[in-house]
Amino acid sequence: MHAVLPALAVFVTPGLIAAPSDGAAWLLRLREAAQHRDFQGTLVNSIGGTVTSSRVAHYGENGHQYERMEMLDGQMRRVFRHNDMVVTLWPERRLAVIEQRDPSTSMPVLMRARPDEHVFERYELRPQGADRVAGHEAQVYLLHPRDGLRFAQRLWMEPHSALLLRVDLLAGDGRVLESAAFSELTLGVRPQPDSVLRPMRKLDGYRVLRPTLVRTRLDAEGWAAPEVPGFEQVSCVKRVLDEGEDGRSGETLQTVYADGLTHVSLFIEPFRGGEHQKPVQTAIGATHTLMQRQGAWWITVVGEVPPATLHKFAAGLVRR
Repeated sequence: MHAVLPALAVFVTPGLIAAPSDGAAWLLRLREAAQHRDFQGTLVNSIGGTVTSSRVAHYGENGHQYERMEMLDGQMRRVFRHNDMVVTLWPERRLAVIEQRDPSTSMPVLMRARPDEHVFERYELRPQGADRVAGHEAQVYLLHPRDGLRFAQRLWMEPHSALLLRVDLLAGDGRVLESAAFSELTLGVRPQPDSVLRPMRKLDGYRVLRPTLVRTRLDAEGWAAPEVPGFEQVSCVKRVLDEGEDGRSGETLQTVYADGLTHVSLFIEPFRGGEHQKPVQTAIGATHTLMQRQGAWWITVVGEVPPATLHKFAAGLVRR
């Protein structure tokens, strides 16, 4: 996620699509589709002038969710998920990382889009007409933010399944910052949970890392929680890294905030002079990152939100 993408013209047929009269029912359809529809296809991400693709599949069976994702560009990486258990494999390095993660914050945007009932308090839903994506008919909607603390999102929804086919994140002037879309998609495929479970279990020859996650609270760790309008804390864990993951070992406090559509993550770790230097602020597509020192601590705030939002989170995080 680097420089801003050039504005991409979106050609949609005006049509007679109206905003859903029952917003809660519309959101429920999106959540149900993301969790329970069976599909497989190729997902293309355009971020900061870089285009990458991955082969993805999702199955819902007997109340369980199964997903697999294989990166088709760059270093080979495969991700398998069964409910909240995620196994990431780097075959060339013979490395496997096993951890419990919230799928709403860890999977590609089209596979984790599960907006909640608070969305319409922070975004206005605007119908944008009809279009086609990967050979499928789509209804297009714009979720326009009610303040400057978040980005607009344009959604292409397959009308029968309610599955999202494409998502664009937009700057305030309408530029496309990031885009994720299926280039090929098959709906209603036969569930194949074994294609997910088998690789999760067959780890012979891999070095296996199991980061320890301990649920906690910011106040219990000696911090006053930031208060940013429209965002609520959804998780707080103390993450203990095994030596070798990300090239180091240690303990990091991670807190995730959400506004019902997007997420912001805060990471707190001990300040290390040899590694942590001057404050850093970066932008890659819609993802902004702020890193700075706060006393004996190094703070990282990252999310698909404007820079001003990150600064509010950083300013509100106070050591007690």
